[in-house]
Amino acid sequence: MDRRTLDAYDAGAAGYADDWHGQPAPADLHAVVRRYFKPGLTADIGCGSGREVAWLAANNYPAIGFDASQGLIAEARRRYPVCDFRISALPQLDGVAPQIFDNVLCETVIMHLPREHIAPSVRRLVDILKPEGVLYLSWRVTKDADERDKNGRLYAAFDSALVRCELSGADGVLDEEIVSASSGKILHRIIATKR
Repeated sequence: MDRRTLDAYDAGAAGYADDWHGQPAPADLHAVVRRYFKPGLTADIGCGSGREVAWLAANNYPAIGFDASQGLIAEARRRYPVCDFRISALPQLDGVAPQIFDNVLCETVIMHLPREHIAPSVRRLVDILKPEGVLYLSWRVTKDADERDKNGRLYAAFDSALVRCELSGADGVLDEEIVSASSGKILHRIIATKR
């Protein structure tokens, strides 16, 4: 994880959590999850303040949330004390065994990584899936050059081919750019099934 991005999330965890929880529910994300995810254990990588982990658990996808930010994990545990949240960061995802999840959700996370960490992160996301498991991966699209917001969070600019190259062990079922219903930002999302 980019250090300045992680510092921004740790320093402003409560504010980010309030903002995310104040946004409309991501109905577009939920519809895609219902369509493609399989019943079974689900990882939310970059779970933030836990909103999607709680939704997954309530909709018959038992879930574990992972995030690099101690501040956001503290917010998640405070807001959803019955859910399972753990500290772990891409690209290594220390403490996460290979091939244990039926589904992996990684919503708007990899654009916060330095470009050289994106490919190994995608490989690791596939690695933690069981065979025939489903990966949902999305990122906010940044054109031309890396950007940082006023809080220092990194938004890496990269071509979607960088991600696709790392999915050679998976079959793509969805690959599109959309406007997020909750944030209004352009997102690229890919859904793939591990072979």
